[in-house]
Order: sequence, then structure tokens, then C-alpha cells
Amino acid sequence: MQPTVSIIVPCFNEQATIGALLDAIHQQTYPRDRLEVVIADGLSDDGTRAAVARFQHEHPTPAVRVIDNPIRTIPAGLNLAIREARGEILVRLDAHSAPIPEYVERCVRDLEVGRGSNVGGVWTIVPGGHGWIPEGIAAAAGHPLGAGDARYRLGGEARAVDTVPFGAFRRMLVAEIGEFDESLLTNEDYEFNVRIRKHGGVVWMDPEIRSTYVARSTLKGLAAQYWRYGFWKLRMLIRHPATLRWRQALPPVFVLTVIGLLLAGVFWRPAVLILAAIILVYLVVLTAAGIQLGLRHRKPSLVPGSMLAFATMHLGWGAGFWASLLTRGLERNG
Repeated sequence: MQPTVSIIVPCFNEQATIGALLDAIHQQTYPRDRLEVVIADGLSDDGTRAAVARFQHEHPTPAVRVIDNPIRTIPAGLNLAIREARGEILVRLDAHSAPIPEYVERCVRDLEVGRGSNVGGVWTIVPGGHGWIPEGIAAAAGHPLGAGDARYRLGGEARAVDTVPFGAFRRMLVAEIGEFDESLLTNEDYEFNVRIRKHGGVVWMDPEIRSTYVARSTLKGLAAQYWRYGFWKLRMLIRHPATLRWRQALPPVFVLTVIGLLLAGVFWRPAVLILAAIILVYLVVLTAAGIQLGLRHRKPSLVPGSMLAFATMHLGWGAGFWASLLTRGLERNG
């Protein structure tokens, strides 16, 4: 008998994408009578629940349950869904994702043969809209200059990694290491995986486990996303300082250097020249990466689009990091 599986999904106002996720779940090769879906909804008011209700009416299986998440945060939603879930294995998905038909089957396979305590795969990142900006954002999100060394964005061979997107794990793992940290409004997946590794477990990335991820459609939305990443990464690093990677340190260092040289330039003129040289080198790097993407995809419009996306990611992440440090200092002194 195959193990029972609960797919847990936190969501809030996801009318535009929740249908695609549920359709992808309905197409899973895993037996539907061994599968359920638990959606922790942050009291959506945009038609998300109506979309779920239509799916429930049209597709009796797999069973889909919706529970309220009044706190409206991802980790709170995950924990509520975990408590309501009945499956032996929990598969965490996102309302912006669409897993391939074999997704659950391959997650269960890897867990059953002991490849990892938490297993996941790689993203195929697609634009969140039409036009050169959304396309540039999606391309940048899958490039090393935007993704760093995050293997689930870059792909590669099956291996142990620091983290995977979403992830699948046995229910007993939560009893061993604890639930998702509800004080972290972003980076909760990474922090959960840190505790897995500290507990002696393995986080396993399998490139055969694939899902489509819809990138942000605007630079404003991208800036807000990466500001949150930087803000909550600092809070996570305070708990686990040894997890800092070089790629995560570069954006805060860059932002601090730019601000520092701008301020120094008021009193020391060479600082302006140093800043100009740094920005020139930075623009050369962005241009080279943009041209690389434009040639790879045979789309010249990816050059300016990805350049703007890279800069937005770096500045948003770095600014969020320092804002987090500043507000933490104010919180402690207050």
C-alpha cells in the first residue's frame, strides 16, 4: 500500500493561479485515493475560494479542504495545514506553482528509498505576464547573477543541497525538529531546512522533480519580493549565523558601499570617482549577463529587461537586509 500524501498550500488572493495549481494536482500520477489537498487560505477576497469551490465541484478526487489562516502569513498557514493534514507524507506547494504530473510520485519515491529527509526539485521559471519586463525578470531569476548558487533555480545533477523549493517530508519529521518558524515571514523554508541539516538529515534536490514557477510581472513587485528576502534573511541569520553564503553577502555589501561613498563624497572628492568606477564595472557586468541571456534565448529585449531585473534584485535585497538590521536595533533599544 502506497503512503498517504497531503499536499499543503498556503495562499492569499491567488485567484489568477490557484486553478492552474489544482489542475496540475488533479493530473498527478499518484493514486488520487491516497492523496489530499489542504489549502490554508488567508481569508481571500478576490475569488480564490470560488475558484477552489468550482474545482471541488468538478473533481471529487483528490479531496480538497480549505481552512482559514487568519494570521495571513506563509509559515502560519503551513503550520495550520500540517495540523489538519492526514497524510503520512507532506508535500508543500505554492499557489504560484504548477508541478509536473509525476511530481508527487517522484517525491514519495525519493523519500521511500531514503535519499533525503526533505526532497524537492528544480524550477522552470516563466514570466508573470507579457512584454519585455516580465520576460526579463523571469530570465534574470534563473541566471547565476540573480539566483546565486541556488541549485533549484539553476538545475544540475541530483545532490544534497542547502535548501529546496517547497519540499516533501514525512509527518514525523515535524515532530522531531518542530514546525515552521512563524516569526520569519520569509525564508521559513530555508530555516526549516537548516534545522533538518543540524538534526543530521539530508535535504535532497532531484532534477526529475520539476515544477513551473511564475515570476513577478513588474519591477515594483520584484523589488518588494527581494526586499522581503533581504529583510527576513537577516533575521534568519541571527538564529543561524553559520548559514551565511558569499552570494548572500554581496548585495548588502554593494548597497552599503554605494551609500558610504555617496556620503563620503560630500567631504572627500575621490570618493565620487571611486563610486563612479564601481558603478561602471557593475553596469559592465549587468550588460554582459544581459547580452548572454539575449543571445541564449535569441531575444534582444532580454538585454535591458534582465539588466533592470538584476539591479532591482540586488538593490532590493541589500536594502531590505540593512533595513532589517536598523529596525532590529530600534526594537532592542525601544
